[in-house]
Parts: sequence; structure tokens; C-alpha cells
Amino acid sequence: MLVYWMRSRQKIKTIEIGDGWWGSGERPLKGKEDESIRPFKIETSDKEIEDLHQRLEQAHYAPHLEGAAFHYGFNSSYLQKVVAYWRNQFDWRKQVEVLNKYAHFQTTIEGIDIHFIHVKPSYVPHGRAVQPLLMVHGWPGSFYEFYKIIPLLTEPARHSLNEGDVVFEVICPSIPGYGFSEAPHQKGFDAIATARVFHKLMNRLGFKEYYLQGGDWGSRITTNMAQMLPQSVKGLHLNLVFISRQGLRRMISVMLGAYVPWLVGLTREDVQRMYPFIQKNIYELLRESGYLHIQATKPDTAGCGLNDSPVGLAAYILEKFSTWTDKSFLHKDDGGLESTPSVLQAQKYQLNFLSSIISFCSNRSKLKYAPSVEGYLNPYPPFKGFLPPHHAIFASKKLQATLLPVGLSSSSNGIELLSP
Repeated sequence: MLVYWMRSRQKIKTIEIGDGWWGSGERPLKGKEDESIRPFKIETSDKEIEDLHQRLEQAHYAPHLEGAAFHYGFNSSYLQKVVAYWRNQFDWRKQVEVLNKYAHFQTTIEGIDIHFIHVKPSYVPHGRAVQPLLMVHGWPGSFYEFYKIIPLLTEPARHSLNEGDVVFEVICPSIPGYGFSEAPHQKGFDAIATARVFHKLMNRLGFKEYYLQGGDWGSRITTNMAQMLPQSVKGLHLNLVFISRQGLRRMISVMLGAYVPWLVGLTREDVQRMYPFIQKNIYELLRESGYLHIQATKPDTAGCGLNDSPVGLAAYILEKFSTWTDKSFLHKDDGGLESTPSVLQAQKYQLNFLSSIISFCSNRSKLKYAPSVEGYLNPYPPFKGFLPPHHAIFASKKLQATLLPVGLSSSSNGIELLSP
């Protein structure tokens, strides 16, 4: 009881909200920033599609090593099949209609245009309050990855969910530099700056309190949002958790875990995932994180090639869908991308092509990279300690149940980050 009391008295470390300017040139000394919310529509033209087709037709392919499959990246032989589908079968007009299914908007924050979709429920049961929910994507991804879950959140009763479920209105922004949000023009933009920009977005939309959901970079950003203004964040749901555990205790746990896992609190499943430690952690991290380092330190270099070549960008993005889906797909000539011939698989192609390449055709923006080296080396670790891989954190116990009915899971062994 004494330990619990002492821990409960610990003051939560917050991040100073600060301010920033990411527009082109110097920040204007006079005049207030345009805070209007402007409707936005995704469009493409015959000229842009023709340009893309020409680039696809003129692509040059380096022969892959025999028997290499996906061990060294995207297999160039299979890449030609992907490009042929993209050139001859992909229906751009139809996909633009799909993207415009929900209402899109832009607004200017700290000098750059921020794109977002805002979906309100068409029906709200009597006496039910609508809860605002900000959902933030990661890399490689976009606002589009939330399209399937949005109806379940905004209209749960119409999708065979419990009528007593919480009804949300959903806001899905594009991280600056991704999709249809303008990229920063100044150095130093990071996950903390993104968190501040998204707080300003929610405030501009009239919300004082709201829920957050994030995965991948969205996890880092929404966690920083909770640390920055905990009084505004009613609940935080993550499907990727960054954990900072270092020091002698961590080292001893790793050393003893393979032999006496029960002594250091590891389960049998933990042991299977962690050991042999060098092979499953250090080796795989080095093998699969090269993209992260170059994007975090030299994004302009990678962007020069990828922004000029849609085929190169397709290989770069789709390789991650292979490797990150199943490690065994390295041994398959198609990278396992056709292991499950279903509509879902086809949509995976479309999602990546659209989220990462439609903007290539539309505005030739820079490579959609993680929020710079400052985000990569974020000095504010979200949590210390263990959290399950899929976790929700809420301001009070009664709020833990709020998101559960709509399938956003929580866990009984989690910790509460926010003050009641």
C-alpha cells in the first residue's frame, strides 16, 4: 500500500506545448494566421495519369539474384507483374471516388496546410453524447487506412453493434509531409511539433476534450499529445507502444530470461519471441531498419529518386507490406503478397498506391518520410515499463469501458497515464 501511495503521488511529466512556424520564409510579424476550415476535394487529371503511365512503361528493371526471393528487397521479376497491374488494370477514377467518400478539409496551422477528414454520425440515439476521436496514421500509411473502421465508430447500431455503444465523430488528419498535408519548409519538425499542430486542429474544430488513437508514428504523436495537454485527452488508444527500458536491470533480465524466465517475469511466449536474443532482436533490427535510418537522417537523398520514379516508390513501399506482414515471406518470390488471394489483398495494393503515390502524380511533394530526425530521436519516451502490444489508457476506470464496445481493446494489467 505504501509503494502504491508513493507511486500515485508521482507527478506526470508533461511536455511544454511551445509554438512553431513551418511555412515558407520568415514568420509574418503582423497579422493573424488564417484559421478558416476549407473544403478539399481529391482530384486527378488525364495529364497526370498519362504522365504516370509513361513512367511505368519506360521503367528499367535490374535482374534479381537467382533464389534470392525477397531476401534483398523487392523481387524485380515480381515487380514487373505489379507494375503491369498498375498500368493496365488499376482504375484511378474509381479510387478517387472512394477517397472522396468522406468530407475532406484543409486548414493552415503554423504556416502549413493541414489536410484531414471529418466524419460525423448521421444518427445519434436520444440522450447520447457524441465523442470526438482523433485517429493518426503512420508510415507507410495515410488517413485512408481508417476508412473501414470509421462506419463502426460513427454508426455502431447500423453495423450490428450494441445500440448502447459509444458514438464517435472521427477526425483523421494527414501528418505534415504525408498525403495532402503540406510538408514543413523549415528544419526541426518532429513528432512533438506534430502533436502541437494536431492539438491546435482539434481546438480549431471546437473540441476541448477528445480521445486519441495512434499506430506507428501516430502512436508516438498521440502519446506526445497526451503528455502535452493531459487535461484535454480523455483517452489514448495505441496499437504500437514505444517502451524505454534500459540499464543494469534490463541487461540482467535479458541474460537470465533464457534460462530462468520465471525469475524475471517472462512467460513461455515471451521466451519464444525473444530468444535467441541476438538473432531475434539485434540481427533482425539491423536487417529491417535501414529504411528508418536513411529516412530519419537523409530523407532528401532518398526522396530525389523515389519522387522521380513511381516504380521505385512502389517497390519501396510494397516491400514493407511483405516483410512486416510475415517474416517467412522473405522466402517467397512474390513476397507473400498473393498468399491470400482475396479482395483484402487487392485493397492492400490500392491503399499503398493511393496513399503514397497519388500525391506523386498530383503535387510531386517530397518523399513521405517519418517526421525527421528529431522525431526519430524523440527525447520524451512515452512510457517506462511494460504495456501489452494493443492497449488503451484512460483518465479514469469508468472511461476504460468507453471504447471497448466498438472493439478498441484495453487490458487489465495496464497503467493509467492521465490524471482523473
